Amino acid sequence: MQGEGASTSIDERERFLQASRLVDAVVGSGSVVSREEAATPVEERGGGSYSLPSTARMAGLMRQEAARGTPFLFLPVLLAVGAAAYFALPEEPSGSAIIAVLLAKLCSLWLARSRPAASVIIAALLVFTMGMAAAKLETWRRSTPMLGSPIATTLTGQVRALEHMASGRMRLTLDVIATERPQLRYAPDRIRVSARQVPENLAPGDVIKGLVRLMPPSGPVRPGAYDFAFASFFQERGAVGFFLRDPEKLTLQAEPVLLRLQGVVQRLRRALSERILHHVQGQEGHIAVAMITGFRGGIPEETNEWLRRAGLAHILAISGLHMALAAGCVMIGLRWGFALFPQTASRLPVKKYAAAAALMLATLYLLISGGAVAAQRSYIMLAVMLVALLFDRAAITMRNLAIAALFITAASPHVVIGPSFQMSFAATAALIAAYSLWTGRQRRRGSNMPADHGVLRRALTSMLIFFAGLCATSIIAGLATTLFGAWHFQRTSPLALPANLAAMPLVSLVAMPSAVMAIITMPFGLDGLFWTLMGKAIQGIVIVAETIASHSPIDAIGLMPRSAFLLLAAGFTLLVIFTTGLRLLALPLLLAGAILWAQRELPDVLVSDDARLVGVYMGEGRLAVNRERLNGFTMGDWEHALMIESVIKPLQDNDGAEATSARGFSCREGACAIQHPSGAWIAHLNEPVQVAQWCGKAAIIILDDATVEPRCGARTLVLTKRDLARRGAASIQMDARATNGANVTYAVDMPYRPWHEHRRYSRAARGLAPYRRD
Repeated sequence: MQGEGASTSIDERERFLQASRLVDAVVGSGSVVSREEAATPVEERGGGSYSLPSTARMAGLMRQEAARGTPFLFLPVLLAVGAAAYFALPEEPSGSAIIAVLLAKLCSLWLARSRPAASVIIAALLVFTMGMAAAKLETWRRSTPMLGSPIATTLTGQVRALEHMASGRMRLTLDVIATERPQLRYAPDRIRVSARQVPENLAPGDVIKGLVRLMPPSGPVRPGAYDFAFASFFQERGAVGFFLRDPEKLTLQAEPVLLRLQGVVQRLRRALSERILHHVQGQEGHIAVAMITGFRGGIPEETNEWLRRAGLAHILAISGLHMALAAGCVMIGLRWGFALFPQTASRLPVKKYAAAAALMLATLYLLISGGAVAAQRSYIMLAVMLVALLFDRAAITMRNLAIAALFITAASPHVVIGPSFQMSFAATAALIAAYSLWTGRQRRRGSNMPADHGVLRRALTSMLIFFAGLCATSIIAGLATTLFGAWHFQRTSPLALPANLAAMPLVSLVAMPSAVMAIITMPFGLDGLFWTLMGKAIQGIVIVAETIASHSPIDAIGLMPRSAFLLLAAGFTLLVIFTTGLRLLALPLLLAGAILWAQRELPDVLVSDDARLVGVYMGEGRLAVNRERLNGFTMGDWEHALMIESVIKPLQDNDGAEATSARGFSCREGACAIQHPSGAWIAHLNEPVQVAQWCGKAAIIILDDATVEPRCGARTLVLTKRDLARRGAASIQMDARATNGANVTYAVDMPYRPWHEHRRYSRAARGLAPYRRD
């Protein structure tokens, strides 16, 4: 066996030359870049000043990109764009139509085999269509039964997972076995419910029974917001709810083998969580539990908000950071250990042994973390890189990142439109691109630390380099994820850089290494010291988060137009994938996206999908609402989307005609009205008989009743509870050019996609009054 220092590197120059010959056929022979220059390996890329490329120079740059393997990096991009396009379609496409398109493109690719330029275009379209096909297949494979309307029933279910919540309640994921009184004809297969108390020693695999209130997963709180129904559909959860009485435990006769194995893992996770909480009390203990086992329900909401505002919420999600730190601790520890025995280390492939051990620890981490989607994605990314080390290949490369993205997109296409997938891959890609650029320049400059420097000076220089690298990492990752955070959450973390500079050394150098040592020493009962040390580090992180959050300015940045996001995302993709002057192609896209973002128009009125809550934007950061008691989640989303600084509560028992924009809604006898700054009146009514009074006077009427569909003529827009139950929350833009002075956008498209099909079965969507027991 060869030692680590004698590892044989693989020469890929011939492969690069073959790729450049293909590009020669595509772009012609007018390149100004030699083939030898184009064949520069990917490890040497980066640096250099760029100028706007001419046609001839463009051809040369394309050849150079192909030689570096850049076309391969576009495969996961095209696959993900195809999957995202499927989910963005206004109606469900036919599976046979997608298959027909795939076959047609395969035939076209074969017919165009002698025309390289056409082959490249057709191949790109083929990969795009494959992304759509993968998304369609996943949707068909899930086919999650979703509850159509709220109902109370006696339910028997088998526990799949359980988690403590900060409120003291227990959250359970149950596989439904039976329902009775009433028996549901179309019961969901899996649900998530909470309970005030559960039977003692309840564990995954146990069967419980109790009276439960079930509700369908909710839709977006406004058009473009997070869709809980979509997430529940692909997580195979068809309903949410809570036990009306404490459930009782039943005896299960025969338990499937797979469920027994899952139960063992779940019991291991719970036992580990309880052991952590035994050594680390309070919120620090619950944060440690979240970082190790993935149970986040015990963290107080106030602490969650501190971490979000400080830009430190990422430490709670088991992601690439945690996987890399855990695996890195094992690799560094083993290599340092082998370094104590130089003769042995020189004969053995120490790096491979360390990589294999790190991969085993990462696999264990995946199991005890619960295997959430983000953890699975991070594991795949890390596994690809560690396997690359086993085969003497560079670990951290764009190619390995692309391979991980291909695996994840093909296995779970729905994740590509979520914030976790986008932000993690954006940050990783940006860091790899920046690192490649920096190492390329360093290699050309040949700047190394002089050997005659003293030990103290070397130590200080190394420390300075560490913190400079940490600062650069925080800046690059922060900038890369800002776009996607703004699109999904309408908020940023203005003080994320100082927060991460203060907190990340505690995470990287104390918390995660302590956790790894605690896991390793746990069988010997020596883990207590390490858990305590981890708790102290987390205490420091919480102090940093609280301090930064208390001084952070308002972090809401408002809605981003879809067109602006797509242009900015496309520009970012070109910026991190290309390695030559072709990066300049990103500038027009980024500029156009920024212009569209700056020219956005915020909605004037937002209406919840249950027709109970109406928000009217009054200008100057003020939002008038028609209710005293507000849904916290809905209001939080609206405030971020509209950059609200103050909420105007309604005036009760007043004449609606006296309402002004300064006083907000004026309510009397179930009718609330307000005059928009444009002069238009908006009314929220509880009873159908009140509609006649406002027809013609109000530009918009929201009726909290599903049993009637009043008509007011062209001058008044009427939204009923039935309309909103069928189409979801509404966003209204006042427009004098419209027929009734307003344009409406709904959160749910029709005809329904599979994850919204259950909406048609609610009582409100069918025009029925709420169910009441006699």
